[in-house]
Amino acid sequence: MSDLLQAAVAGAAPEELLSIELPSSYRAAHLRKEDVGIFDGETDKDVRRSLHVGEVAMPELAPNECVVAVMSAAINFNTVWSAIFEPVPTFAFLEKFGQQGWHGSRHDLPYQQVGSDGSGVVVRVGSAVKSWKVGDKVVISPSYVDEEDHASYDDGMMNETQLAWGFETNFGSLGEFCVVKANQLIRKPAHLSWEEAGSNTLCAATAYRMLVGKHGAQMKQGDVVLVWGATGGLGSYATQIVRNGGGIPVAVVGSQEKAELVRAQGCEYVINRCELDLDESGFRHPKAGRVLGKAIRSLVGEDPKIVFEYLGAETFGTSVYVAKRGGKIVTCGSSTGYRHEYDNRYLWMRLKQIIGSHAFNYHEAVETNRLISRGMIHPTLSKVYSLDAVAEATRAVQTNQHIGKVAVLCAAPSENLGIDDPELRARIGEDKINLYRR
Repeated sequence: MSDLLQAAVAGAAPEELLSIELPSSYRAAHLRKEDVGIFDGETDKDVRRSLHVGEVAMPELAPNECVVAVMSAAINFNTVWSAIFEPVPTFAFLEKFGQQGWHGSRHDLPYQQVGSDGSGVVVRVGSAVKSWKVGDKVVISPSYVDEEDHASYDDGMMNETQLAWGFETNFGSLGEFCVVKANQLIRKPAHLSWEEAGSNTLCAATAYRMLVGKHGAQMKQGDVVLVWGATGGLGSYATQIVRNGGGIPVAVVGSQEKAELVRAQGCEYVINRCELDLDESGFRHPKAGRVLGKAIRSLVGEDPKIVFEYLGAETFGTSVYVAKRGGKIVTCGSSTGYRHEYDNRYLWMRLKQIIGSHAFNYHEAVETNRLISRGMIHPTLSKVYSLDAVAEATRAVQTNQHIGKVAVLCAAPSENLGIDDPELRARIGEDKINLYRR
């Protein structure tokens, strides 16, 4: 561990952090361009073969960027996609980015440091950075937006050059250091540990935009919302956001244990898909919508006004079917496959809408972390790994052997560090903060 990293871990003052030189290299989880193609013809594309932990070079800092000493990061499904080189190798994104001049060319390397969620300490700021200083404790938004593009002033996600940091860029969160734009930084929730704070933003803010943001479904009080995979990374925040906004979440889960967990979150209506009368084709069967729709109505007496979709091919046809007349299916991903089939009659004849939602803008990320900082949204962290075990952590997400979120300690030497407001934490309660770790 470098002197600078040790100082950041110890909580050194800004003056001390500035007096220590940046290391020329650091340890990080990364992919190698030479490995593209290693999974050709294979069915089990085991990410433990493609993810490596080792030394990478410290990049040169642009004027609008900061270097963050990463205390903890989280595994998201985009890291799985990167590590299996699908649907295209993310090195293609780096090559395209590299054509945008010096700032982009730094990213076009024979390796990619991945990771899109994290928490840490700012240790360097570029000459154009105004709102952040060395020593600030932060979490990181993965939305990488060009602030000179006019579209970003309406909605950063409408920016044609918007990228997902650590997926479509280099220097992501899964390392001892990372490089971010200043407009990716957010104040760390003071009552949370490094691993708790660093595991929320990507999934929680995505759910926020999908459900309550003006660019999503715009949920209102009393709306019934069907949440697929309600104990997953996205679903575990969606159920909280629906309840906070006066909606009625109906959670779909895959086991009795998960059903009990989501009820402990305060979700009254839960459907265990294993108890539904489905054939071996599951929710892909044309009649599955009738089965699920009946189950939903038996619980809440009506069809869902909003369907929270991110599973894709496995569930999308059923989602279109079960949505209420005039209802909305809001989708942000396709973890079970990108090519969806659904009966279009149920969409047009019943005046339903499909809303595409991708990530979130900076304002939505800040608003989401404000709710987290006030104890209105809680972490759904279930397990913590070391940086050396990042491939095992990613494999757990790849094979769905997890609930909620999975974190990786990068520079933090142990769990439960970085808590600056123990009084607020005590008022909120460990039972809520650590629900998914029971």
